[in-house]
Amino acid sequence: MIEVIQVLCVILVLGVTIIIARLLAPYITRVFTRRSTRLDKILNPIENWIFRIGGVDPNRSMGWKEYFVAALLLNVAQMVLAFLILTFQGKLPLNPQGFPGMSWDLALQTAVSFGTNTNLQHYSGEQTLSILSQMTAIQFLQFTSAATGVCVAIAMVRGFTDHSKDLGNFYVDFVKALTRLLLPLCLIASIALVALGVPQTLSGYAPVQTVEGVTQSVLIGPVASLASIMQIGTNGGGYYGANSAYPFQNPSPFSNIFEMFLMLLLPTALIFVFGQLLGKRKEARPILIGAYALFAIDLFIAFIPATPLGPGIEVRIGGFFSSFWTVVTTAVTTGSLNSSLSAMHPLTITAGFMGMLIQSTPGGKGVGLMYMIMYIVITVFIVGLMSGRTPEYLGMKITARDVKLVMVAFLVHPITILIPTVLAYATGAAGAIDVSSNSIGFTQILWEFTSSAANNGADFLGASANTPFFNISTAIVMFVGRFAPIALLLALAGSMIGRRRGGEVGLKTDSFTFSIVLVASILLLVVLTFLPFLALGPILSYFKGLVNGFG
Repeated sequence: MIEVIQVLCVILVLGVTIIIARLLAPYITRVFTRRSTRLDKILNPIENWIFRIGGVDPNRSMGWKEYFVAALLLNVAQMVLAFLILTFQGKLPLNPQGFPGMSWDLALQTAVSFGTNTNLQHYSGEQTLSILSQMTAIQFLQFTSAATGVCVAIAMVRGFTDHSKDLGNFYVDFVKALTRLLLPLCLIASIALVALGVPQTLSGYAPVQTVEGVTQSVLIGPVASLASIMQIGTNGGGYYGANSAYPFQNPSPFSNIFEMFLMLLLPTALIFVFGQLLGKRKEARPILIGAYALFAIDLFIAFIPATPLGPGIEVRIGGFFSSFWTVVTTAVTTGSLNSSLSAMHPLTITAGFMGMLIQSTPGGKGVGLMYMIMYIVITVFIVGLMSGRTPEYLGMKITARDVKLVMVAFLVHPITILIPTVLAYATGAAGAIDVSSNSIGFTQILWEFTSSAANNGADFLGASANTPFFNISTAIVMFVGRFAPIALLLALAGSMIGRRRGGEVGLKTDSFTFSIVLVASILLLVVLTFLPFLALGPILSYFKGLVNGFG
């Protein structure tokens, strides 16, 4: 069982995260309500220049359709640019290792992966990508996809606010998310990571003298800057193939704790921003309580076993922090790893699945909040049916169209996970990468598509999945899993604009009772949908381990 000091460490990490997120929330609120901040003198001229170059009228508002199309087209354009860089990197500068370009299917998968904030890697970074590709195609998309997630969440909340007339302007939100939020935070985080021992240089190799007296070339690069946005932006794609298990990307227990804090920061802060934008701060309580109650359940499941099972755990990190990291990285859909998933206990893997399937514990920055609002609408609808009242949220009647939108958004997830999982076995693609038909093999395939659909990126298969089937199928799943729910939930927000508000009746949505009902409804929805498939995977592996004895 875990020790008292480990429990205190969990409480400390989560407590500090919530406190700092609460302190950060008013600044984020000011940024997206376009109120003055101390950075205005520096950033206003830069932003205005960007708007002039891009032909953007910052005072022009958008409805939900225009907002979504703007987000979609801009992200697709960025993916195309990244695809070209990855394909032709062999002919581009800043390639001291002389790496050739990627194959078209791997370049497609990688561009879509990083463009959708998934960062599922079917390649080993230090063996495949030039410094130019790491800094442009990879790190560039980590910033822009993270900014998109923040923007669409803010737009959705605007639809639920009193007297809202539109969802804002995507281009304005996008620029401000980059200049006023992500870049400053990543600058601070990068400096902290360098202080903790993470390298930051444009050199490709560093010669070192080993204890045996042999000179060895060690691959380094702009690691700290990439690691900062991969964690803050809940991206997860690492500079190295081993991700944060690699000692240069995550050198010590202190950097390990700091990177977990970075992952949790923005998803938690946006919960407080939700209440502040509404002007009803109490409405953030059930989301915060619900998200962290679900997170606590995942932690409990993961910590039932004393330690992970086998090799693949870094000695400098240990089994406890490896399990803790796995829960964090799946709860906030980051997907970065500090150890091998194959070394994890089946219950830890089950906890990871729960985070990716729910997507609101507290979920990725922005989209996690959108999913929680989706769950709230479903919950008030269920409560309305049980009590015989018309369902309401924030004083607004929930209509049949609203329920249809959120249910379709919910069903996108199981459809994009289960259909390709079946196809992987039906086409023989699973066998082509040496995945057996037992519960462990099924877990790996199910995880691959769950991670893709959840825009998480945590990966069992790694470079072994670099096949045309898995590259193309995961690219489709990531794209649909990212943009279909965003479109549906922005449509929901758009339908709320101008809707008549009245006094709330029935169950108050800012109460502790509602938090309990919300958690229960989320667990029921996810369990009823995915339990049969989890039973064939990690749960079956757990019971097999009980019979055979875990080693």
